[in-house]
Amino acid sequence: MSEKYFADQFDDEEVLFVFRKHPIVMRKGLIFAMLAVLLGTVPSLIKPEYSVYFIGLACGLILGILLILPSWIGWYFSVFIITDQRLIQITQKGLFHRSVVDMGLNQIQMVNYEIDGLQATLLGFGTIVMQTFVGDLVIHEIHHPAEIQKKLLEVLRDRGIAATPGESRAQQLATQDEEA
Repeated sequence: MSEKYFADQFDDEEVLFVFRKHPIVMRKGLIFAMLAVLLGTVPSLIKPEYSVYFIGLACGLILGILLILPSWIGWYFSVFIITDQRLIQITQKGLFHRSVVDMGLNQIQMVNYEIDGLQATLLGFGTIVMQTFVGDLVIHEIHHPAEIQKKLLEVLRDRGIAATPGESRAQQLATQDEEA
């Protein structure tokens, strides 16, 4: 029996690769943490002493860590696992809410990606859209979406599944509307 990488892994299942969202998803928590550190230095403006400055800075750092912790937990524990049988999307929202999407690889029809805007281009994140028999699975803010799409298509091709990159469902509908 092989080693299990996650709790719901089948005995005959092999994990091929794991990916997660870009760290940019923590930006809100990071901004609040930086503001907390800055706020911790304000008492030294009122009473300019080194002891007040360092105590305020230490309190600001502790508050900053507490403010960024939920964002970090949400990023770190939200993962996408590709096995030889299925795709598992585990999304952690806050401290006590977790959702899991489990989809067989044979349900994936098409895999597309989109990098939209200057920030996404410079920082290397984008959106992956997977068309399935049930509907579109849209995954936002994925780190290096072109590489993830390529790996996913290789896995599908190796398994004999004919998923192809192409137009998204919205693009196909827009093309049909233009033709009509």
